[in-house]
Amino acid sequence: MSSRTAGSENSPFRADPLDRSAVAAVALITLFTVALATAQVTAAKVLALPLPFALPIVGTEILLPGAALAYALTFLASDCYAELYGRRATQVVVNVAFLANFLVLALVWSTLAAPGNDPGISAAFQTALGPATNVVAGSLLAYVVSQNWDVFVFHAIRDRTGEGMLWLRNIGSTATSQAIDTAIFVGVAFYAAPLLLGVGNPLPGSVLLALGVGQYLLKLAIAVLDTPVVYLVVGAVRD
Repeated sequence: MSSRTAGSENSPFRADPLDRSAVAAVALITLFTVALATAQVTAAKVLALPLPFALPIVGTEILLPGAALAYALTFLASDCYAELYGRRATQVVVNVAFLANFLVLALVWSTLAAPGNDPGISAAFQTALGPATNVVAGSLLAYVVSQNWDVFVFHAIRDRTGEGMLWLRNIGSTATSQAIDTAIFVGVAFYAAPLLLGVGNPLPGSVLLALGVGQYLLKLAIAVLDTPVVYLVVGAVRD
C-alpha cells in the first residue's frame, strides 16, 4: 500500500476497488465481524483446557469462555486495520460492529422464539444458542470499553514511536485492552449480573480469579503469537 493510506484517515475505497488496500480493508472488516458474531454465540460455554503442569491460581487447567479464541481474532483484525487506515476509521468499525451485536442477538432471539415443528430439536437449539442475560451483559460492556481502549493505546504508542515498533503497538495495546476486557467480562457475567439481576448464582472469588487469569494468559499468548501475522498483513498491503 502506498504511503497515502498508511495511518491516514482516508477511505481505502477511493482508489481502484481491486487495489490491495481496498481488498485488505474488506477482508479485515469481514474477519472482525465474523469473529465478533461467533464470539457472541459461543461465550456461554466455559472451556477447561488441561495443562501439563500446575500454575499458580489456575492449577492444572485453564478455564475460559468458548468465545476466547474468536474474540482474540477481533484484536488482530482491529490492530491491522488501525495500522493501515488510522484511528478514526478503526473507531468507526469498532462502534458499528458494537451496534451489529444487537442485530445478531435480535436474530438469534427471534429464531428461538419462533415455533418449531420438533420440540426436541427446539429445546436443543434453545440450550445451544440461548444466550444467558449475564453473559450478554458482560460481553457487550467488555467489548465496547476494551476495543475503544485498544484503538486509543495503539495510536498513543504510534504517536510516540512513529511507524516503527509495530510489535510494541500490537502487544501493548492488546495486552492492556484484554486485561480490561477480561476483568469486565468475568466480573459482570459471573458476579455482578447474577448478584444484581438474579440470573444464576455469583461465582466464588477463587473461581472468578482462576477464570480471569486463565483466559487472560491465553489472550496474552495469542497477542504475542499473532504479531508476525500483523507484520505479514501490513507488509503485504504496503508493498
